[in-house]
Amino acid sequence: MRTNERGSAIGLISSAIVVSLAILAGPALAQKADRPEVKVGDEWQFMSYIVVPIQKPNLVWVITSVTPAGIAGTSNGKPLTLTPDLNVIESPTRKFSDRRNLSFPLEIGKSWTYSNHTEFKDTGGATQADAGVTVAAYEKVTVPAGQFDAFRIEAKGKFGQPGAAGAGASEFTETTWYAPSARAVVKQVWRDPVVGERVLELASFKLQP
Repeated sequence: MRTNERGSAIGLISSAIVVSLAILAGPALAQKADRPEVKVGDEWQFMSYIVVPIQKPNLVWVITSVTPAGIAGTSNGKPLTLTPDLNVIESPTRKFSDRRNLSFPLEIGKSWTYSNHTEFKDTGGATQADAGVTVAAYEKVTVPAGQFDAFRIEAKGKFGQPGAAGAGASEFTETTWYAPSARAVVKQVWRDPVVGERVLELASFKLQP
């Protein structure tokens, strides 16, 4: 092989190696997410349903205030309060003490626990849930709003009447997909033997620059 041909071949091989390394390194670089910079005016439309999918959004979140202490907005036009990590504190129908589905920064293998008391404002009931949570994977997920690169976060625990999260409580699992590009949870699936499967999926969103 002549010198010029040998040089060209080496150049092609080097380029291929660089491209391959870039492909391999890309997902790894993305496998950590800091707390998003949520902004006033950010809006997400969701489909929330039990077992049977629906065709149109029935839940709209709009951010109205962002401070170091927390985030305020509206859920279908009524007050919504979030932690800085985007966990719901209070919605029009629920009030949570510590339902920590998200804990930034997110990275594969990170884990935490929570003990949450839920008040059902619409019915007057209450439950207690204790769970362990793990960031399990960084993967693609498809929802009505499109396909996203997202962190899959797995929660597993027990829930029941306050004080009954041990004996007699029901087991549950909750899988959450958080997409950095949407600044939001794009899908969430709760499963328990009482209600069955409850699903939240992102239908559309509009983020402020």
